Amino acid sequence: MVQAIVIFILISLILSGIWLSPILRKKRRNRIQKRQFPTLWNAVIENNLPIYLCLSPAERRQLQGHIQVFLSEKQFIGCQGLQVTEEMKIIIAAVACLLLLNERGEYFPKLRSILIYPSTYFVNQTVAVDNYIVTERRDARLGESWIKDQVILSWQQIKIDVQNWQDGRNVVLHEFAHQLDQEDGKAEGVPILRHQSDYAIWSRVMTAEYQQLCRDVQQGLKTIIDSYGAINPAEFFAVATETFFEKPQQLQQNHPLLYELLQNYYQLDTATMKFFGK
Repeated sequence: MVQAIVIFILISLILSGIWLSPILRKKRRNRIQKRQFPTLWNAVIENNLPIYLCLSPAERRQLQGHIQVFLSEKQFIGCQGLQVTEEMKIIIAAVACLLLLNERGEYFPKLRSILIYPSTYFVNQTVAVDNYIVTERRDARLGESWIKDQVILSWQQIKIDVQNWQDGRNVVLHEFAHQLDQEDGKAEGVPILRHQSDYAIWSRVMTAEYQQLCRDVQQGLKTIIDSYGAINPAEFFAVATETFFEKPQQLQQNHPLLYELLQNYYQLDTATMKFFGK
């Protein structure tokens, strides 16, 4: 009898721990978000993120809170001898957390580690030429997002991106958009949406816009959205996200339905922002 009671208590504690875990995590994050944001961190962001000064005071405070949670939960690892500095972490966290403003996402829940290379890095990739021949090639890369637990970035490319905001290219925005897409365990250009009814609208608009980009690229036409997005729907979502944050006015003018879709998803009207600085 006593043994049965002990087992019952243990099971109850385990189950209560499972149920309380999200609540405790939320309370912990709320405490972190309310911490005073370091003045030095704020200066780093102002000097490297032009969109930061375009945000409302409330959005800036929200971004600061997200950054503090992000930095407390994610591990940064330097590769090929790179020493990861506090400035590197803050810049990466600030850009990534732009995607989480106004309750977007859950701090990239599957992500554990951010690997940073000094510059372009190379990976060996096996490619099937046909049904009987497989070859290995060496690919140069600037970033990757793994469904399981990692994002890989080139620090040299990050520096180029923050110095050239509005060129439509941003490796941090790109790879962390992939993280949003991959939250459900799949990479197909469809992140988790707020309402079930949103999926039909998402599919209709994204499919039409993706197909249009593919046609434009095939015809050699100049596009607002980077041609890399024509590779597949997952890359299209990541590239469209870059465009939404870096070329919002042009996106709204040339692709109004896509702009509206991303505006509703990210809950930001980036086209009304006037960028200053770099």
